[in-house]
Amino acid sequence: MRLFSYHDQSNKKGIGVLCKKGSNEFVDLCGTDDNIPADLGSLIAMDPDLGLARSALAKPNAIVRNLSEIQFDILIDRPGKIVCMGLNYADHAKEGGNARPEYPSFFMRGPSSLASHQAPLIRPKVSDKLDYEAELAFVVGKRARNLNRENALDCIAGYSIFNDGSMRDYQRKTTQWTIGKNFDQTGGFGPWLVTPDELPKGAHGLQIQSRLNGAVMQNANTKDFLWDVAETIVLITECMTLEPGDVVITGTPAGVGYARTPPVFMKPGDICEIEIENIGILRNSIEDQG
Repeated sequence: MRLFSYHDQSNKKGIGVLCKKGSNEFVDLCGTDDNIPADLGSLIAMDPDLGLARSALAKPNAIVRNLSEIQFDILIDRPGKIVCMGLNYADHAKEGGNARPEYPSFFMRGPSSLASHQAPLIRPKVSDKLDYEAELAFVVGKRARNLNRENALDCIAGYSIFNDGSMRDYQRKTTQWTIGKNFDQTGGFGPWLVTPDELPKGAHGLQIQSRLNGAVMQNANTKDFLWDVAETIVLITECMTLEPGDVVITGTPAGVGYARTPPVFMKPGDICEIEIENIGILRNSIEDQG
């Protein structure tokens, strides 16, 4: 399934499931079954295997709508934790002047830094160094602590796409990256949550690409991870409990803007697309802070 969060022209919120990959039609889950909450994070928390969504999708009287009727919302509204991973591709570590790391860099994002599919990413007044980062995201479906490689993937509700928009000058003001990664509305997230049964195990072997105004900037594959999805979950859950609705961002490959000669940063009027094979395309325009 490919689930997404939206609001319609009357500002009514809901959860949709695409009728099929590439379709513009979707099933209105909340309209079809009033037991389904209008918040994807709440649905995952109450029904981690998404059985209610599957049942609604299969109903002969399911309410079908068109994507042209709605606007996308942030996939998971105000997740409890957004755990981000850095230096998970050797080529990206090298272009940043880092040796192949022995342990990934972790940092956190706050919910106010997120932006939905088709919403603008906001370049703040204090900086013109807004960079793109194509990343695979996954959403936690079940409480997870001290998992191992054998059971780690069982906690995943689904996979999505993230653009880890980064203010490079602020990122380098301190030894910690957090401040440069948390400007309001700089992290694109969506468009949908793709359930694990639709993808290779652990989302392995998927092409990942960023494009700025149609020009390919990053082009890699999730098989190039230094720490794959299962290993990432093992590392995180030896430290903290992952809970339903938490989001994990798995790092970006080489080709980011700050490492280019001359550097390339996103500016108002640009369109940035992040595409991951068999998941979809996350698209955001760039606007200046008002």
